[in-house]
Amino acid sequence: MRKPAMLKPAGQGRRPMRTPALAIWGALALAAFCGFVALGNWQVERRAWKLDLIERVQERIHAPAAPAPARGEWPAVTASPEDYEYRRVRLEGELLHDQTSLVQATTVLGGGYWVMTPLRLADSGDAVFVNRGFVPRAQADGPWRAAHAQPATIVGLLRLSEPDGAFLRDNQPAQNLWYSRDVAQLAQRHGWSQNAAPYFVDAEANAPLPPALTLDPPLRLPDDMLPVGGLTVVRFNNNHLSYLLTWYALALMVALAAAYVIREEYRLRGGSGRRER
Repeated sequence: MRKPAMLKPAGQGRRPMRTPALAIWGALALAAFCGFVALGNWQVERRAWKLDLIERVQERIHAPAAPAPARGEWPAVTASPEDYEYRRVRLEGELLHDQTSLVQATTVLGGGYWVMTPLRLADSGDAVFVNRGFVPRAQADGPWRAAHAQPATIVGLLRLSEPDGAFLRDNQPAQNLWYSRDVAQLAQRHGWSQNAAPYFVDAEANAPLPPALTLDPPLRLPDDMLPVGGLTVVRFNNNHLSYLLTWYALALMVALAAAYVIREEYRLRGGSGRRER
């Protein structure tokens, strides 16, 4: 009569890894651990940078308005945009309403257009494009467009040019169809290629929105409110804490796995004092 097979204890029968294989495995584990730690450290630095950026931007948007960068500062704006974006600035000159372009936009008020109009500076004759605000799609050709060139003082936030195609669709300057606020293209379209600032300005709101405003389509606003300024969204994604925790957790998992393998190899090689005869 055959004797029933005896079950072997868990782990019994497994042989220790060969030394070269163990060395390769250890090197890979060490590389993974160091890589995950390095990524975690990088996210720590990125988080500190992002928090500092948010603090600086909050200070800028609430600071007293300063003169917008003149032609002599334009290269600096292009070279170090993070030092200029969201500065609160003041412009004085003449709004050239006949050179207005409408850029498709989605805002808290729904879908419509940003109204981009060049302002000819009173002191230099150069142009700065001004985002005068938002108009609903249904009012794109409303009475607000009847204005003619007129002196104006604009206070708002300095913004960086949005490259063509930034929002998946390419601008079509020849048809005056715009999907991004690409200052270079707008300047070329309206004859300001050599005299336009490399930034634009989001104008502040002239008046608060009515409290009973309804967003049910089709949205209509009082004509004397258009365009609606002050809708700049100042928001920065800050997921660096979750990222750094993820990388450090992966590094810990690699370390624990390595410790387990080392312990098992030590046991299988007789490190516990129980050598096979």
